Amino acid sequence: MKMKAHRRLLAAFAVLALLAGACGSDDAASTDATTDTSVAAEDSSGESVDETAEESGAEPADDAGNAGGDTSIRLGIMGECEGPFGGFHEDTVAGTTLALINGAGATSTSATTALDGFSGANVAGVDIELVGIGCGDDTADRAIQEIRTLVEQQNANVVIGPLSGDEGIAIANYALDHPEVTFINGIAGAQDATLHVQAPNFFRFNGDGAQWNAGVGDVAFREGGWRTAAVIADDYGFGWTSSAGFVADFCAAGGDVVSYVYPPLGTTDYSSFVQQLPDPDEVDGYFWVVGGTGTNAALEAFVNAKGDLDGSQHAGNLFFNPGIAAALGNDIAGAYVGGFASLPGDIVTPEISAYLDSADAAWESLGGGLSGGEADSPSVALGFGFAYGYYVGTLALVEALDAVGGDLSDNHSALRAELSSMTVEAPYGSVSLDANRQGIVDTFVAQLVLDEASGEIVQQTVAIVPQVDQTFGGTYSADTAPPERDNTDCAERSLPWHGNTIPVVDGVPQR
Repeated sequence: MKMKAHRRLLAAFAVLALLAGACGSDDAASTDATTDTSVAAEDSSGESVDETAEESGAEPADDAGNAGGDTSIRLGIMGECEGPFGGFHEDTVAGTTLALINGAGATSTSATTALDGFSGANVAGVDIELVGIGCGDDTADRAIQEIRTLVEQQNANVVIGPLSGDEGIAIANYALDHPEVTFINGIAGAQDATLHVQAPNFFRFNGDGAQWNAGVGDVAFREGGWRTAAVIADDYGFGWTSSAGFVADFCAAGGDVVSYVYPPLGTTDYSSFVQQLPDPDEVDGYFWVVGGTGTNAALEAFVNAKGDLDGSQHAGNLFFNPGIAAALGNDIAGAYVGGFASLPGDIVTPEISAYLDSADAAWESLGGGLSGGEADSPSVALGFGFAYGYYVGTLALVEALDAVGGDLSDNHSALRAELSSMTVEAPYGSVSLDANRQGIVDTFVAQLVLDEASGEIVQQTVAIVPQVDQTFGGTYSADTAPPERDNTDCAERSLPWHGNTIPVVDGVPQR
């Protein structure tokens, strides 16, 4: 069963980098799931819609600050239908929908797409209605345009999302000006959204990009023998945060990062950026934070400029997956990979199996990022971190709503207090929040290895890093500058998981 899962994930991952941007058009739109049509974010003249709730006919706030008096949840999903991660649009909507199916009695409207919405969701007597799906493209400007449509025109009082880093920062700042709305992050991983913005109505039940790389630098130093490293990372909020996690971990163990290169997100020709990296005989290893459609392109540029890959000299964040072997060959075996919102497919527990089975029971097939937009097994999509992040955030909403008996009064004060203090027992590990409403999560370190039976590269878990918090063992605080291209600190220090990770042998955690 494990090998079948490996092969299914390998086939899905093989098209990930090439087809992640396959969904969407150039027109900004928000899907109105209740009518299966699109609500344009631009008027017929092409100018941006810029209406307030009053101008668009939204109900005025009552004395408690609730728009029209909240007796139900008017849910908006901030999706990602365009840009580098546009191919994951349906996956993320499916994550939210599955949590409502499993916890709120919802039924998916369609057996073959999550984008048609759901019906029948109710928790503690409170109906949950989907009022719209935003169409992000990985930019902050578009995220604000779409979130305004959801909140100020479609009257959402709870929003799940977004997917990507700069979008998360923008929406967290928007939340400060909209205390009547509860925002639950989808899977966006820029550190700034919670550690520095600190909107009291913005909750993130996933790790940030730094948290997901806890342990990778330590493994590269202690097991891989690296002493010097070069970093190449997408030049935006998540890229900075993700690379900062590796740098903090590697330098804490005693390593030194000697080169940083930051190609703009969406780059297609990486040759000039790869040329800026030291040659393989000048550095022990390279850490890659190049995502979406850029992963394969960047590595191909490296091969052309620097020679064949040697897996023992490479590591990467969540985008560094078995799919790269399909285009680049099996020399990548040996590379280490940082964690994400869910574990690789080689760890199977009853909770994980039940979760994945529920996805296959909810739909016959789903098109999405891992399948390149083609119909595929729903458990493939829900087993990847993008969909899973939306699932956990929505699961938290359902459990909190049930715990407070459906109380939505006083700007959701009881609901928000419960969200802040609860522990979500999610399929891939428990999640609680810190004082900034940021997830404290288990993450993992994996390695790409060659499966001799199939001749394919598979991802094998090396260790679980338990309960990593956003301070990264005291490295970061609200007083430290957020990770950016020019302020990534490299210093030797003690981190709580060094020497205390949980080894994994043949998919079994050695707790």
